[in-house]
Amino acid sequence: MSTNFTVRERQKNAMRSILSLNSMVTKQTSTEPVWKVFIYDRCGQDIVSPLFSVKELRESGITLHMQLHSDRDPIPDVPAVYFLLPTDENIMRICQDFRNHLYDHYYLNFISPISRQKLEELASAALQANCANCVTKVYDQYLNFISLEEDMFVLKQQDKDLVSYYAINRSDVKDTDMEFVIDNIVDSLFSVFVTIGVVPIIRSPKGNAAEMVAEKLDRKIRENLRDSRNNLFTGGDLFGTNVALTFQRPLLVILDRNMDMTTPLHHTWTYQALAHDVLDLKLNQVRIDESADPNAKQRKSTVKTYDLNPNDKFWETNKGNPFPHVAEAVQEELEAYRSSEEEVKRLKSEMGLDGNIADEAISLLSDNTAKLTSAVSSLPELLEKKRLIDLHTTIATAILDHIKSRKLDIYFEIEEKIMSKAVLDKSPLELIIDPNAGHRSDKMRLFLIQYLCGLGAVSESEINQILSELSVIGCDLNPYHYIKRWKKFSKLALSDSQYVFHTGGGTKTVSMFSKLMSQGSQFVMEGVKNLVVKKHTLPITRIVDALMEMKSVPEADDYRYFDPKMLKTVDNNNSRNKTPFHDAIVFMVGGGNYIEYQNLVDYCKNKSKSAPKRIIYGTTDLMNANQFLSQLSKLGQEINN
Repeated sequence: MSTNFTVRERQKNAMRSILSLNSMVTKQTSTEPVWKVFIYDRCGQDIVSPLFSVKELRESGITLHMQLHSDRDPIPDVPAVYFLLPTDENIMRICQDFRNHLYDHYYLNFISPISRQKLEELASAALQANCANCVTKVYDQYLNFISLEEDMFVLKQQDKDLVSYYAINRSDVKDTDMEFVIDNIVDSLFSVFVTIGVVPIIRSPKGNAAEMVAEKLDRKIRENLRDSRNNLFTGGDLFGTNVALTFQRPLLVILDRNMDMTTPLHHTWTYQALAHDVLDLKLNQVRIDESADPNAKQRKSTVKTYDLNPNDKFWETNKGNPFPHVAEAVQEELEAYRSSEEEVKRLKSEMGLDGNIADEAISLLSDNTAKLTSAVSSLPELLEKKRLIDLHTTIATAILDHIKSRKLDIYFEIEEKIMSKAVLDKSPLELIIDPNAGHRSDKMRLFLIQYLCGLGAVSESEINQILSELSVIGCDLNPYHYIKRWKKFSKLALSDSQYVFHTGGGTKTVSMFSKLMSQGSQFVMEGVKNLVVKKHTLPITRIVDALMEMKSVPEADDYRYFDPKMLKTVDNNNSRNKTPFHDAIVFMVGGGNYIEYQNLVDYCKNKSKSAPKRIIYGTTDLMNANQFLSQLSKLGQEINN
């Protein structure tokens, strides 16, 4: 996103203020920080870890950071900054800290608003412990969401089961349970808009969880705006001065996962989405098992964690690129690094610094000193470059191993053809019965995509044949049982014109890799297809485009309209002006993925400079295909029980 103030930057600024003992932090502030300890719960840790490195925390004056529920010794004469949810368990522990006189001053920052009753409990405990004067500040922070990218956020990580697809769609869900789930989502979404300081115009489909979220969020913002002088939306504008000058507010599109069940199951071909699909990627950290010998009888697991953050230029440039391009880019970076390294060695040799300086070398000193000084000054940058090359070599190699062993390129290609209604070179059944092609979950994903996109083309006998083959290899068929029922009810609920299909898309294979087949390449891509992905418009992007451009499409024509700034709820889009929106926040209820995020990023890139679009993608939780399959399996089990 081109603006300086992104959702991540806004949240980071709010956290900087918290870490500076609730004082405003400006670029002019260059005073020595006050040294302090930082106490958080699991939710607080999830929010902070993608925003700050340990080095950045140290620069903010944090000498020690600890979990609230860990064993902590008293540290006198030091202020403590708390950042946590106001749960009963957390409140009890803070009261215990008061009684134990752990710290000199307490700065209590609650991620979500604390109730009056719990505030009174804290006050009572502070009085009884005779430390009321030590409780310096108590704040409601409205920061209950996690910024993973400049233009992407999720609501939960640790407790994501609370707002998962399963939690919303399980058959025995009670009204009170559903109310709890929706309230959880609305409170976090409200935090997002308080943090970025804008009141959106809200659109949502009818008759699902997305509509319930839209209604409640509209009501919550509306209630807060009643006090025009003392509401939470008096901050700056997320999208910079342009929007402020045109007085145009952003569009919030709230969507339901049930609108597109195919994309979360799809095998992918871009770097970030592949890392999330086949590796353990969460909160911008990827964990890779680097066991020395995979064939050893007693395998010693050595799991290493790598950070993928916005300061990593290679990651920012390549995370949305097809994997073969990334492998090529890693190889190019490696070669560029080696040539830089060779240049330093050559200069040292010419100047005789690798041994005794010869007489004739003295004359070269004046010419080469400047060059060597320049080379040495760039050494830290060179070492950082080498660290990032090693990091991406490790990640890309781990991904390549999965692609080769599971034939993921073939799965991706055949699924793209199914989803874009292209003619198939071979039937999915051939891949399913191939014992060397993929895991059981890969085969189930392919079958479900064929079943979802078949639109009557897949006969009952074909389905039974595939199910029989899947049973033979020990596949869990519960996801199919749920999808079968889901498809039946979806057909009853929607006319054909309201279905949102995948448009465009497909792939073409480039026969030769330009550089990767060279001798000594780190990535031997032999046997892997070099697939060039054609432009693909996912259902989410098609709907967002229609709503932002105020175009009429059958799938979105009956979407509800909410404007929290209007005195009365007017659910009539026709009465509004037809000015296209430049900015949107797209929020997926029931779980999102990096495939949709990247598709929206590509959509913004392809827009003309005269009418640029800026989109933030948010979701209740990020799930990869296997996590989605396991939720479908649980829902399928409920049908059979």
